[in-house]
Amino acid sequence: RPTYTNLNRLIGQIVSSITVSLRFDGALDIDLTEFQTNLVPYAQIHFPLATYDTVISTEKVYHEQLSVAEVTSACFEPVNQMVKCDPYHGKCMACCLLYHGDVVPKDASIATIKTMRTIQFVDWRPTGFKVGINYQPPTVVSGGHLAKVQRAVGTLSNTTAIAEAWTHLDTMFDLMYAMHAFVHWYVGEGMEEGEFSEARKDKAALEKDYEEVGVYSVEGKGEEKGEEC
Repeated sequence: RPTYTNLNRLIGQIVSSITVSLRFDGALDIDLTEFQTNLVPYAQIHFPLATYDTVISTEKVYHEQLSVAEVTSACFEPVNQMVKCDPYHGKCMACCLLYHGDVVPKDASIATIKTMRTIQFVDWRPTGFKVGINYQPPTVVSGGHLAKVQRAVGTLSNTTAIAEAWTHLDTMFDLMYAMHAFVHWYVGEGMEEGEFSEARKDKAALEKDYEEVGVYSVEGKGEEKGEEC
């Protein structure tokens, strides 16, 4: 059974993958400013979905070494996401793939990634890929549960699918707030109870923003088909 130590170390691997170009020079470096430039089309839509692969236990590393194509494909599978949502139920606005370790640039080219057909973009931004490559191999905590591997890739994608997570969060909030669960603790620390209602309205507005981005994409596609007819 996973422990908090396991979870924290996995989060550490993801953060390390995203920021590796800040510490080491690579073939195609991406800095933090580029994340904002490439991933955020609208100010409110700024919650990227993170995925990471290769995650292999120390017991399996001797017979599981994945190719660049395999780790790339795995990064678009829901099981490797850090947020529970179905990526196939949403449209992607932009996606950054951050490779490190033994990676040949031609294997991680955007043209190769597009052939996988595992991700669907919004109609108004059909080519929203950004690729970073750093040859520094993935580092793991000595004695930890994660094995040292030759290559890994982390992704940050801005997708409407993450709205599923907001819907679930809102449902859980509504159930707890209906019973005023734990509210007295926050009020006792100086918060006003009205702040909860305001926060709930902000979350509803955020859900609406993501919904409109998806609807706009569908409507745009329908209009294009109508013009062709």
